[in-house]
Amino acid sequence: MQEPKFLTLGIISLALIFFIAEWYPVDITALMVTAVLMLLGLVTPEEGISGFSNPATVTVMLMFILSAGVTKTGIIQVMRDGLIHWGGRHPSRQIVVMGLLVGPITAFINNTAVVAVFLPVVEDWFKKQNISPSTLFIPLSYITIMGGMMTGIGTSTNILASGVSRDLGYGEFSLFQFTQLGIVTFIIGLIFLAIAAPKILPHRKTANLSFSDFDLKEYVSEVTIPPHSSLVGQTLRSTQIQRKFDLDVLELIRAGERFTQPLVDLSLQAQDILLVRGHRDELLSLNDQRGLEILPVAKFKRESIEKNLSSGAEMIAEVLVLSTAQLIGFTLKDLRFRQQYNVTVLALRRGKELVRDRLGQVPIQFGDVMLVQGPRDSLVGLHTSRDLLVMEPRDVEMLRSEKAGIAISILVLVIGAAAFHWIPILVSTLVGVLTMVITGCLKPGELYEAVRWDVIFLLAGLLPLGIAMDKSGATQWLARPLVSISHNLPGFWVLVLFYMFTSVLTEIISNNAAVILIIPLAVEVAKALNLNPLALIFAITFAASNSYMTPIGYQTNMMVYGPGGYKFYDFIRIGLPLNILMAMMTPLLIVRFYGL
Repeated sequence: MQEPKFLTLGIISLALIFFIAEWYPVDITALMVTAVLMLLGLVTPEEGISGFSNPATVTVMLMFILSAGVTKTGIIQVMRDGLIHWGGRHPSRQIVVMGLLVGPITAFINNTAVVAVFLPVVEDWFKKQNISPSTLFIPLSYITIMGGMMTGIGTSTNILASGVSRDLGYGEFSLFQFTQLGIVTFIIGLIFLAIAAPKILPHRKTANLSFSDFDLKEYVSEVTIPPHSSLVGQTLRSTQIQRKFDLDVLELIRAGERFTQPLVDLSLQAQDILLVRGHRDELLSLNDQRGLEILPVAKFKRESIEKNLSSGAEMIAEVLVLSTAQLIGFTLKDLRFRQQYNVTVLALRRGKELVRDRLGQVPIQFGDVMLVQGPRDSLVGLHTSRDLLVMEPRDVEMLRSEKAGIAISILVLVIGAAAFHWIPILVSTLVGVLTMVITGCLKPGELYEAVRWDVIFLLAGLLPLGIAMDKSGATQWLARPLVSISHNLPGFWVLVLFYMFTSVLTEIISNNAAVILIIPLAVEVAKALNLNPLALIFAITFAASNSYMTPIGYQTNMMVYGPGGYKFYDFIRIGLPLNILMAMMTPLLIVRFYGL
């Protein structure tokens, strides 16, 4: 009977390699794991697809939709006034105020949605005060992570851990089962951030993307069409110069009159002036082949170009690529980005890396920040995109503010029904979602857009792995050496050991994968050492979500990585001491509140 056990362990090892190497997205890797488990007979087909019908998976999906219903009505946006009014200018005070406002929200609403709302608010606030947002973006991410640990529904990891606990025979988490632990750790983390973040984090004035930050002087130029040019009488579409050369036509000026996007069907005339984004080498090639003339640099200083690009009906804006974006992995050329969104990408920032050349050939990644230019109406339309986040505050008037009272009432009823055990959380969230649609807080089509399908497929793909580990005996086999290591340790240090192991693992793979792999092992160790299994389950749940050391450890960390202009080690400098603090304090509090 050893063959199934080692087959399962081999699959786990390969899955870890795939997770670390990132050859495929984590949700695809998870589905591959399920497919292999079924092919090898380690789980039945029914068990293989059981993750899709698992209450934890469905509850996570419904919570995504419920969070969207709340955010669509502008409830979170209203709180920005409190941040601006009470935040002041001192970073420590700003972090405390932000924590008190944002933290409780993320106890009930998906933290990715909260960060998406507050990122533009914080950036706009700091631009007005001429302060670098790099001092506050990482704390914003960390605060939402810590806030999500106040309730059993604060994160998808909490819901998944609750389901794993139920399957192992220790029952689901109640809504406020570890709220006292979550509140105390939140306060500890907030105090640490208020004291340490202003001293440790960089104060980079260039954290805000702007035209000057990208130094696009060599990439935005004016060219004129002489009478002898072969472009005279043709359209941009027919000439295909934007596809054949690495450039974009941003604007056309004819006898003093400005023409903006879309320009592809406008017939070109002699003496037309084109404002284009492209490297000088590309323009020289275009000059040789099609007879364009590059105007002297002295005629258009960088400041005047920026003014032209963001005046009248045109504007420049920063746009963040979200984790749910369907355009991840594709190039701008593949997507026909300019035609699809009617805006032009001038440059791209990936962490500290600036990309200004060959933009059409660069595959888009989650967390990229693009500097785009286009008509104001087009940029306003981007506010409704589920793929992109425009880095400027969205006006509450653009949202369904008249439905805010209804949305908050629905959320309170869902929470109350679950807290008082009137109906299961799965049922209350389903009723809440349907009520959101019936009352107009959400439109029917927005239900599907609200769901993080990558998370859903990740959960559904990994849950059968837990079944295979139990059936094959792999869990018990792995637990034996852990029992031997832990046998001579006090219970507190056993909690610390599992906390730190889970914390490191979640930085490498994903928090949900870490929970599925580690909780069954911890329960076996707890039974062998006569410890309280729930204590270890809580420690692992908190460790899996409290991911601070790298930008790739948690979705919200990646969301602030580009806009904050951070370097990878910025997260290590502030996240490592915070992780160590939590690794000591959380087990200590678990022993105090729940016993061993």
